[in-house]
Amino acid sequence: MVVEQFAGLGGLQVIKLVKKDRSLKLPWTRLQVGSPVQVSAKDHEDLQLRGVVSHKKSDQVSVALSGRDLHELPEPATFRLDLSADEITTQRQRAALRQVEGNNEGRVAELRAVFSGRVAPQTEAQPELQLDSALNPAQQAAVRLGLEAQDVALIHGPPGTGKTRTLVALMHAAVQQGRTVLATAPSNLAVDNMMQRLIADNVKVVRLGHPARVMPELQAHSLSVLIAEHEDVRRARTLVREAFQLRRRADKSTRTRLDRKARGAMRYEAKQLIKDARRLEAQAAHRIIDEADVICATTSVDPNMLGARTFDLAVIDEAAQSTEPGSWPPILRAQAVVLAGDHHQLPPTVVSPEALEGGLNISLFERLMHHLAETSSVQLTLQYRMHEAIMGFSNQVLYGGQLRAHASVAEHVLSELGGVQANSSTDSALEFIDSAGAGWSEELEPDGESRRNPQEAQCVADQVRALAQAGLPLTDIAVITPYAAQARLLRTLLVDERLEIDSVDGFQGREKEAVLISLVRSNAEAELGFVADVRRINVALTRARRKLIIIGDSATLGAHSFYRELLSWVDAHGRYRSVWAL
Repeated sequence: MVVEQFAGLGGLQVIKLVKKDRSLKLPWTRLQVGSPVQVSAKDHEDLQLRGVVSHKKSDQVSVALSGRDLHELPEPATFRLDLSADEITTQRQRAALRQVEGNNEGRVAELRAVFSGRVAPQTEAQPELQLDSALNPAQQAAVRLGLEAQDVALIHGPPGTGKTRTLVALMHAAVQQGRTVLATAPSNLAVDNMMQRLIADNVKVVRLGHPARVMPELQAHSLSVLIAEHEDVRRARTLVREAFQLRRRADKSTRTRLDRKARGAMRYEAKQLIKDARRLEAQAAHRIIDEADVICATTSVDPNMLGARTFDLAVIDEAAQSTEPGSWPPILRAQAVVLAGDHHQLPPTVVSPEALEGGLNISLFERLMHHLAETSSVQLTLQYRMHEAIMGFSNQVLYGGQLRAHASVAEHVLSELGGVQANSSTDSALEFIDSAGAGWSEELEPDGESRRNPQEAQCVADQVRALAQAGLPLTDIAVITPYAAQARLLRTLLVDERLEIDSVDGFQGREKEAVLISLVRSNAEAELGFVADVRRINVALTRARRKLIIIGDSATLGAHSFYRELLSWVDAHGRYRSVWAL
């Protein structure tokens, strides 16, 4: 039931819902902050509202309703929340593809010719560029390429090489040249990471999208919030309140002698007031957007917010995680495009077998890297995150040995951190704990389809406790596993909000001082499932700064050449241990 209604971020109507019995907690659901939901009321079939989860606790959930119209909710009433399919993103991608296919002239047609390989991308030299001296040579080359590209530039950023920092330097330089910039990424988190750094560089940014999906510390730069604080919108809010009062008077007048014509006039006046309010809001939005140096949004950018605007430069970060249709909405707005990412990390998420067979999991970035790598790309080569032993395996297998660890991180270990005791674990960077022969068999989660490995989970918990006992704060430790069931099991064994336990996908773009990986798979048939997805595992292997502990069954994993090489690497450059020796 609804216990509170209030105006939230951006003036959106927020409702707070709890169980009828306030002493009860909410059941576990997949709903998270930012999840799109549908709100429906029992015994009120005509009430179907859409919104986004804006806040969640164990005993309550708040939903920011979509749109700015005020909704009078029935009281008392029981409400139901359902996860809503995000169809808007798909609709925008389809609309973008129709526009790409339907344009045979103009800038869209020219970019289509470049991306299809029929026309070579062009550059225009800018010899007097003054670049940030703090950037390393590869980063400076990437910024220069992005500024000189007339069509497209590709920035290949392996883990820890400062890809986002390079993009921010590129956008800052473009703004100084007087160019308009659209900064996008497939995920809200990736957009916020760019935005955070742009703000630190004193670049004026405006963030499009629902404010509930924006980091709390960045919400003040959200368009919805900026609109709500605008003078024009304060006037619009007064008009909306007047319209709402007129509607209520018209509805209540059905029980009085007020004739139908008078009630119709009230409703018409209310409708006109709402239209005037919307015009004021749109006017405020356009002014705010026009005054920004950089517009930040996910790649499914709202075309209604941008109107007919185009940008001198569109940047797509984490482009290798976006499907090709997902990359086109921002490209349609650009004169030149910079795609940045790493096709050796997470691919686009595609669940349809037919779509996979059709190649939808091949990103535009990956496709272009195959035929434009020599002429229009720069690979960043100096990484600032990992000990060289942690970096070395991925560097050897996936990056052609081109990466180098910066001197500040090449040999750093946990025991160098203040308060951490020196021992055999904290003095080494890389470790594999092998459960082969121990009988730690995987199993399906009861009533589920995800896999878990209880004995391996217990081993992970023991290793986390050992690191904590040595003085490493739990906030500096992460546990990563490919399986949601294993993550759920680990959270029951390690109950502490300071410790982060997540899936591989949930940890993309992140890092911790120490990372433990639980690979789960252990079976007589040596079946690996999606643990055989090398790109996904590469993400997990490259999140740790000073300590990486991998726990798995070599007898099962060794059936795959990637893991055989990994085991050999750890044997030569790290610490290999059997569970029998723990």
